[in-house]
Amino acid sequence: MRRSGFSLVEVVVALTILTVVLLSLITLTGRTMHTAARADLEQAALQLVTDRTDEILSDPRYGALDSLYAGTETDFATMLDLTRTTAILHIQDSVQNYKKVTVTVTGAVLRAPIARTITVAAP
Repeated sequence: MRRSGFSLVEVVVALTILTVVLLSLITLTGRTMHTAARADLEQAALQLVTDRTDEILSDPRYGALDSLYAGTETDFATMLDLTRTTAILHIQDSVQNYKKVTVTVTGAVLRAPIARTITVAAP
């Protein structure tokens, strides 16, 4: 007489395979969420850099750039643990007169600091 259905060994093997697949999916989902969150933070840091450089480029007060923008900021409402530093190097000789501005955002949540350097010429 032949019985229909699954044996206990087949059920255990099927459950083992299902468990491995589900654990893999859970791990992949967690990694994807972590990567997306990190990308969002890096994009926010890049936006901080871009905002500052755009602000400096649009400011017509060339002589006051140092006093207005040079320094370090840490007070960002939605982005705790980020620090934005603006360094301004004035280059002036008989031929050239310009300022080299470097804006850097650092933080423990970033893989590496995000920086951008622009040059602002004297009017």
